[in-house]
Amino acid sequence: MDLETKKRIEALVNSNSIIVFMKGNKLMPQCGFSNNVVQILNSLGIHFETFDVLEDMEIREGIKEYSDWPTIPQVYLKGEFLGGSDILIEMYNSGELREKIEIALAT
Repeated sequence: MDLETKKRIEALVNSNSIIVFMKGNKLMPQCGFSNNVVQILNSLGIHFETFDVLEDMEIREGIKEYSDWPTIPQVYLKGEFLGGSDILIEMYNSGELREKIEIALAT
């Protein structure tokens, strides 16, 4: 990934408390995995931003390298990579996701 793409990703990650790099957006997810993440975050009643990787190929490929994670969606909380759809489902079901988000947003 080139330096400009890395800087753009860092700016997105660091300027949003919660951001989801996904296919589509929170109003119109374009894949089932992205929809799972949106539904989980909506059910927690928290504000989050999305970035549609279908609109930007550099970010779509760069985010995979940035996180060292091969799939999309990718969720970041206060600059920290949380994971994708499967990990969020696991964290949500265990109650860990709500707790982690509440703690992060309280600081």
